[in-house]
Amino acid sequence: MSVFFLQIAATTADTVNTALASAPIVPADVPLIDLLLRGGPVMIPLVALFSLSIYIIIERYLTIRKAAGNPESFMNSIRSLMIKNDLSGAKLLCAQTASPLARMVEKGLRRIGLPLREIETSVENVGKIEIARLEKNISILGIIAGIAPMIGFVGTIIGVIKIFYSIAATQEFGIPQVADGLYVKLVTSATGLIVGIIAHVGYHWLSILVERMVFRMENSAIEFMDILQDN
Repeated sequence: MSVFFLQIAATTADTVNTALASAPIVPADVPLIDLLLRGGPVMIPLVALFSLSIYIIIERYLTIRKAAGNPESFMNSIRSLMIKNDLSGAKLLCAQTASPLARMVEKGLRRIGLPLREIETSVENVGKIEIARLEKNISILGIIAGIAPMIGFVGTIIGVIKIFYSIAATQEFGIPQVADGLYVKLVTSATGLIVGIIAHVGYHWLSILVERMVFRMENSAIEFMDILQDN
């Protein structure tokens, strides 16, 4: 009995070795562009999503960085002008400073004379609008992070279906037929995961930057209300 199983094992090993020997050799240094192009039509939306993710990440980062400015220096200047009762100078400073904080303070300055509660409400409303502007398009990254891996997986499934359809049509099955097509189709899954990871990281990174910006704006708004109360 043991001799029988040894003969079966030897026969199976010979079959596998023959299949591996006849399989096309794939060079290990395949150019990345060529590998991506062999991913098929599914790579088109993945490349589009990758480009969109990179654009949003860079554009939002530059916008948030520009909006951050130097709140301490700005508020010190506002305080000095308000102590001198130079309301026109404070408004001019706000107009010359392109930042969400400056627009919030300018709104408060234009409401001077009204009850403090109404001024505070006006400043808060402008702050909400400015925060919404900072968060613009960041949610798109969250969507891309969710759909990119699924699109890549769909590409792989389509490739597997084609492989088995070809096997059914030709009535030939072996490692060459499966491996040569499957490794190419797995490129779409890998690409989808990479795009999803980039979008996911970008989404949370930008969200953290916006949260820091909101914290600074809230502190500056409280400081501005304290300045009004002191005067």
